[in-house]
Amino acid sequence: MSNKKRIAIIGAGFGGLRLAQDLRKSDYDIWLFDKHNYHQFQPLMYQVASARLEPASISFPLRKVFQYCKNVHIRITSVTSVNPETKTVHTEIGDYPYDYLVLAQGCNTNYFGNKQLEKYAFPMKSVPEAMQLRNRILETFEQALITPPDQLQSLLNFVIVGGGPTGVELAGALAEMKKNILPKDYPDQDFSKLTVYLLEGLPNLLNAMSADSKRMSRKYLEDLGVVVKTDTIVDNYDGETVTLKSGEMIKAKNVIWAAGIAGVQIPGIPTENYTRGNRLIVNRYSELEKLKDVYAVGDISYMETNKYPKGHPQLAAVAIEQATVLAKNFIRMSNATTLKPYEYHDKGSMATVGKRKAVVDLPQFSFQGRLAWFTWMFVHLMLILSVKNKISIFVNWMYSYFSKDSTLRVLLKAADKEVENSVGDRIEANNAS
Repeated sequence: MSNKKRIAIIGAGFGGLRLAQDLRKSDYDIWLFDKHNYHQFQPLMYQVASARLEPASISFPLRKVFQYCKNVHIRITSVTSVNPETKTVHTEIGDYPYDYLVLAQGCNTNYFGNKQLEKYAFPMKSVPEAMQLRNRILETFEQALITPPDQLQSLLNFVIVGGGPTGVELAGALAEMKKNILPKDYPDQDFSKLTVYLLEGLPNLLNAMSADSKRMSRKYLEDLGVVVKTDTIVDNYDGETVTLKSGEMIKAKNVIWAAGIAGVQIPGIPTENYTRGNRLIVNRYSELEKLKDVYAVGDISYMETNKYPKGHPQLAAVAIEQATVLAKNFIRMSNATTLKPYEYHDKGSMATVGKRKAVVDLPQFSFQGRLAWFTWMFVHLMLILSVKNKISIFVNWMYSYFSKDSTLRVLLKAADKEVENSVGDRIEANNAS
């Protein structure tokens, strides 16, 4: 048995994946746990939902990433709990000891306790959810051909709740589908009734960005025909009608929820370690207070600094930076050298609003329009893991750029037949015997 110290990482998002990558040549044994066998590139999830990219383009098999890395051990399972006292990770396939635990499980969609919204609205936080939404959007267009005229408007109303980058980008993509694709795909159907609503509870879209970016993102969307409503809070949705706090109602069969996230809680971590949004309070070295050898990085972590007294923004760049610094500190620990605290170096933020239109905020200045769109495209391509995926995405984008079309509008549904003797069932049977 190896004498190397064990680091257990829960979650293969931006933070967990980068940490494992940076430690793959270290003197540690790395155990990476995730319920999926792939890393998903969330910033482009909306392009899967709007049939611009295939899910494989933004998904990267973990075992491919760590080929030939003998000190990285991947287990595809759900973590049921952790025990900081015995230093054990409990999963559906067994228990695993650790010397250091890193929580990087990220966040889920936050419905703020509204069960009706959770039941009827569509989330978009994972590749399966993006595929589900894509199927729903394409099915809606097919149903429009046979829907009676008095019910058509409700079917063709798409309500997106949340004016952050995800909501803005998806609203722009749907508006462009109405303008450029549906008239060609459905020459026998009038889709002029299709209306995209974007609802935001705060005074502006992209509230974390500059005033120019807020203003121009709204202008771009309204030019595309999107109905933008700010200072607007959704009270309820019953599958047929969106009810706003103001009392206004919008008939809609399709509601997409992009209004909030909350950290994924794992049993075994004391409740006093959590703060608002189910985020874990950590010190400048990403370690949880009063829990020795337990760390958190990415969206799940909450670190107060002088520059960020309310915690860092929940961005991929923060997760990657935190993981990089933590990996270096693990190596410093093994060498018994001084650790270095983390501080976020803001490289800027951006969002795209349809083709040739985007907004970019850099630390010193901001810009919008076509140059911003090319900047957005370049940055996202550079963040994609594999060369093959970079090429695939670039080809799709260029084809769409010149043709105003895509070829990915395929309805793909899972078969209904239940498969017996799944991996989990076989393991359970073996354990019982």
